Amino acid sequence: MIQYTKPTGWIQYDGRELVDALTKAKSAVLSLQTIPYQKRWVEALQSIELKREVAGTSRIEGAEFTERELDTVMKEETPDELYTRSQRQARAALKTYEWIKTIPLDQPISSETILRIHRLIVTDADDDHCTPGELRRAEQNVTFGSPKHRGCTGGDECQDAFAAFMDAIQNEFPKHDPLIQAIAAHYHLAAMHPFLDGNGRTARALEALLLQRAGLRDTTFIAMSNYYHDEKTDYLKALADVRQRNHDLTAFLRFALRGVELQARRLLLAIQREIERELFRNLMNDLFGRLQSPRKRVIADRQIKILNILLSVDRLPARQLVERIMPEYKGLKNGGKALVRDINALLDLGTISITPSGEAYFEIKLDWPTKITETEFFEAVKKMPTARMRWLMQ
Repeated sequence: MIQYTKPTGWIQYDGRELVDALTKAKSAVLSLQTIPYQKRWVEALQSIELKREVAGTSRIEGAEFTERELDTVMKEETPDELYTRSQRQARAALKTYEWIKTIPLDQPISSETILRIHRLIVTDADDDHCTPGELRRAEQNVTFGSPKHRGCTGGDECQDAFAAFMDAIQNEFPKHDPLIQAIAAHYHLAAMHPFLDGNGRTARALEALLLQRAGLRDTTFIAMSNYYHDEKTDYLKALADVRQRNHDLTAFLRFALRGVELQARRLLLAIQREIERELFRNLMNDLFGRLQSPRKRVIADRQIKILNILLSVDRLPARQLVERIMPEYKGLKNGGKALVRDINALLDLGTISITPSGEAYFEIKLDWPTKITETEFFEAVKKMPTARMRWLMQ
């Protein structure tokens, strides 16, 4: 069993080995901060990120719940009696992260800040066996991990280690990059294990709080706990490696910085895709709205509705698309023939594609605005095809 020893230096690492990882992580964060976006996109994406964070930090600890159960947890009002322990842990995590978002960036991280994080993490979830916001007392000792680690001894040693950690956060940590500070705080609180339960969840929430000060706040919040859950084996190994190397943080910093980079770039790609959707919508509404004859404008209205369905999902089985759009064609003399004609026109315009084999899927082509000119569009419209059944035959 690996015993806990209080560090002589709280942020020790080989800077030369981390130059590449730190540079890539900071570059990804900067890209995320500077990309243009609409508020509604990011609000939706941030709700997804928060859900991933809550799920990740709970599942690392062995919590099990279905997506429907997790969605129930994320709702503002849900009767407590519906929760399993896993759901209660997830709900407590949600409350914690929502509180973290309210903390001003210039507010110092105090011992009370961390105790309150723990209080929120375990209240109504694990408070039947762990006092919320209270450090371990004498003879309250814990072991964790593989290989087995022992947290600092309960009582005076725990109080002393926690006080030294808080002093380091206020005096030693500010000498280092904010990303380094956040990851280091995560490691040390997890290694110390000052509480009877909820230590990992509290450590990851503290990291999230400090990442806010590295530029990852509100519109750029990323779900690091989701990364830690997906890479759980490497996550636990990196934490153990640091402990075995007398708190040399290099291994865990390298691992976590890669996570910052990957999560930031994943969110960046999601925002870029929303930008592509918006460019598509703008060109679609502009060009289709300028069709001259009444007949073509009616056709265009139906085609725009088809495109909007596909824009909302990117890709959809042909049968489902037909089911969703067919009510628009019910009043026509031959609605099925009109639908085939409209979809064929969209295929010829290059706005959508269809899978070449197997079950037919329609997919929106988000790069369409970069591949067609106004002249080409109106020339193609003049040659709109008659109803052909080619896509139904695939």
